[in-house]
Amino acid sequence: MTDTAITREERQPALFLPHGGGPCFFMDWAGWDKMEAYLRSVAATLPRKPSAILVVSGHWETRVPTVTTAEKHSLLYDYYGFPDHTYNLKYPAPGSPTLAARVRSLLTQADIPSAEDDSRGLDHGVFIPFMLAFPEADIPIVELSLRENMNAAEELRVGRALAPLRDENVLIVATGMTYHNLRQFMTGDPSTDATARAFDAWLAQTVEAAPAERDQALVNWEQAPGARICHPREEHLLSIMIAAGAAGQDRGTRTYSDVVMGKALSGFRFG
Repeated sequence: MTDTAITREERQPALFLPHGGGPCFFMDWAGWDKMEAYLRSVAATLPRKPSAILVVSGHWETRVPTVTTAEKHSLLYDYYGFPDHTYNLKYPAPGSPTLAARVRSLLTQADIPSAEDDSRGLDHGVFIPFMLAFPEADIPIVELSLRENMNAAEELRVGRALAPLRDENVLIVATGMTYHNLRQFMTGDPSTDATARAFDAWLAQTVEAAPAERDQALVNWEQAPGARICHPREEHLLSIMIAAGAAGQDRGTRTYSDVVMGKALSGFRFG
C-alpha cells in the first residue's frame, strides 16, 4: 500500500466506534437512534474516501495479531436470540490481500509476530456498524485480531507499528463498547449507571490528554474508576489501544456521547 505525499489534513484518522448491541440497528429495539445517526455520519467526517479500511473489533482474539487475507468476505452472525431476518443481513465489501500483506510487513518491521487467516468472515463488530458508516460496501476491508492475552501495552505497540497506514489513505477503525458489562446492561440494572458515567468521563479525559499521558493512562486503564465493573473482561475496550497507538502524536477527541439503557457510551477520533 503506497500513496503520494500527502498533507496532514489529508491523513486518515484512527477511530474508535461503538458497534451497538448485536444487530440492534436492524430490528425494533429502542434507544439506539443517536448511535445509529452517529455511525451514519462517520464517512462525511473523513478527509477523503479511504482506499481501504483496517478494522479491529472486540470479537476476534488470537495468539498473535492475525489479518484476514480473503478477497471476498463471508459474515459471522455471532449473536444469538435475535429475529430471523438479522441472520440474513448482507455486507459484500471486498477484502484486500495487498493491505493484509502491508500490515504484516509493518508488524515484522516492529518485531511483532503475526499470522494470516484466509477463511474467517467479518464478525458483527465489523459488519453491523459498517452497514451504517460505509453502506455502499465498496471499500476493501481487512480485519485484524486482538491478542488473547489482553495486554494493553502490547496492543498500543501494534497500533504504533501500523501508524504509517494513515498516510497511505488507509482508515484504521477500532470497534467495541466503552461499557460492556452485559449482565448489567441487558437487564437494565441501574445500580452501575453512575459507575458507567464515571468510567466514561475518565476515558474521555484520558483520550483527550497529551499523547504520552494518554497512552500511559490507557495502559493502566484498570486503575480507572469502575474499570472492572464496566469491563469484567476487557476485549470490548482493548481495541481502542490500536487506534490510540496509531494516533502517534495526534490528540484524540470524543465525537459521540450518549446514554443507552442507563449506561454512558462514547466514540472517539484520533487525528
